[in-house]
Amino acid sequence: MGRPSSREQILDAYQEILIDSGSAAVTLDAVAARAAVSKGGLLYHFGSKDALLDGLLDRLLRLAAADVEYARTAPEGVVRYFLLSSVTDADMSKPAHRASIAALRLVGSEPRVTEAMVEVCRLWSELLAEHIDDPLTAEIVSLLGDGLYLRATLGGPAPQPVLDRLPETLRRLGLE
Repeated sequence: MGRPSSREQILDAYQEILIDSGSAAVTLDAVAARAAVSKGGLLYHFGSKDALLDGLLDRLLRLAAADVEYARTAPEGVVRYFLLSSVTDADMSKPAHRASIAALRLVGSEPRVTEAMVEVCRLWSELLAEHIDDPLTAEIVSLLGDGLYLRATLGGPAPQPVLDRLPETLRRLGLE
């Protein structure tokens, strides 16, 4: 695989700064330095900090949509994929997780971020509703996945009873 484009390097640098140091550390100079591009090069691709945020949110939504599309045909099925990936995707090497964590660092300070995160949740909720007949059960599965993801992201103990006994968990929810 070749070297990422300058635009992607800049977005990667922006994400890294948000993840490592938060929004207060984000300046155009800091992003350019981290991306190893000139400030003029950064401004060519992103004319402002707002444009950087737009790029990050576009990336987040693109990666989430791709993951949802993959889930539609996942060999283990949509529900299993959703629940299992809620834990395994909370890995800092995964591009979608890195974009999500960077965006989450901005929740509360930027309404567009909240809107994008709500959209990601909506994509998953709609997919689950397509594959689970009962709307309440679909919502419970969605919330279970959110909780698994949060716990994995925070580095808490793995929810082994849920994962080790996933067939039983799904059976109790009426999904097996």
